[in-house]
Amino acid sequence: MLYYLFDYLERAYQFPGASLFAYLSFRSAIAIIFSLLVTAVLGKRIIAMLQHYQMGESIRDLGLAGQKEKAGTPTMGGLMIIFGTLIPVLLLTKLDNIYILLIVTTVWMGIIGLADDYLKIKRKDKEGLKGRFKIVGQVTLGLIVGATLYFHPGVTIKQQTFDGESFLQEEKSTKTTIPLLKNNEFDYSDIISWAGDGAKDYAWLIFIPAVIFIVTAVSNGANLTDGIDGLAAGTASIAVLTLGLFAWVSGNIIFADYLNVMYIPEVSEVVVFVAAFVGALVGFLWYNAFPAQVFMGDTGSLTIGGVIAVLALIVRKELLIPVLCGVFLIENLSVILQVSYFKYTKKRQGVGKRIFKMAPLHHHYQKLGYHESKIVSRFWIIAIMLAIISLVTLKIR
Repeated sequence: MLYYLFDYLERAYQFPGASLFAYLSFRSAIAIIFSLLVTAVLGKRIIAMLQHYQMGESIRDLGLAGQKEKAGTPTMGGLMIIFGTLIPVLLLTKLDNIYILLIVTTVWMGIIGLADDYLKIKRKDKEGLKGRFKIVGQVTLGLIVGATLYFHPGVTIKQQTFDGESFLQEEKSTKTTIPLLKNNEFDYSDIISWAGDGAKDYAWLIFIPAVIFIVTAVSNGANLTDGIDGLAAGTASIAVLTLGLFAWVSGNIIFADYLNVMYIPEVSEVVVFVAAFVGALVGFLWYNAFPAQVFMGDTGSLTIGGVIAVLALIVRKELLIPVLCGVFLIENLSVILQVSYFKYTKKRQGVGKRIFKMAPLHHHYQKLGYHESKIVSRFWIIAIMLAIISLVTLKIR
């Protein structure tokens, strides 16, 4: 909204300083500062409100150090992240930009997580929102995002075409990026190319289910990672910041040409959203760092996962998610391996055995006696290393 106001003031009255809002870097800087302030100011009020309505976390007895002290800590702190993101985004972005459908993702996943947290706390239902309803919500969002990215005329790429001379040609495409390969582009339509040229018109039959899978998988992955103070918010902020750098590069024709990556028109507007989201995550960490004054709950963790998935899809880096979100991946793999091995050994030997002392993986290290602050710090370091590897893939092919 402020963007349009200052754009009008610049065009109509040459208002001093109004032209600054035309610059992506200025709006991004304002967004991250504003989101930090919003989260800091609203944070105390949201925590007080959650305490007033007795929205405290019910802690299961897992035999972990410091567990009893966490009982009653307010949850649903993801509201801080959502408001801290949406307010700067609504004020500072070009709302007619198709990629700001990230607003829909943020609100949608926030509502699903909020319903889950509410049922767990106020209705004393340990399962929260039934799994089938949660999956339906995630699949529906994936369907909306996939259909928008596939069918909307504003979602295009520009690539070099050589026909006597080199020029950029804008086109609709279902191409994405494969990391670490020289000819690093993959088109979802190639999967059904065997059926003839006309089959490419039905590439959405491959692309949209792939989007649904990615949105569902990543949002649930972030949910499992949210287990100790500061872990999910810290690792997510690193991943989101990296995706913001990809968006900036892909949306800048000079850098896209230099790095030989897909130039995606208008995608640079996503950088403002990323700045606001990172600011909100860091602001939330102010209250969530050990010892946490508030937990994000599913309200925050599902939102984080959904936003990361959609960001990756927008900048055509979804195949890089296993590397960039490696912390989420190993947390989920630890649960899958633990459950699978337990069932296998119980079936074969009559007694279930475990690979880890407890899953997800961060609880394993807690059982080994590591303080949760040390676990979180080391997971952050791993997340930074994975982010650097993800950025290096721009040049290593």
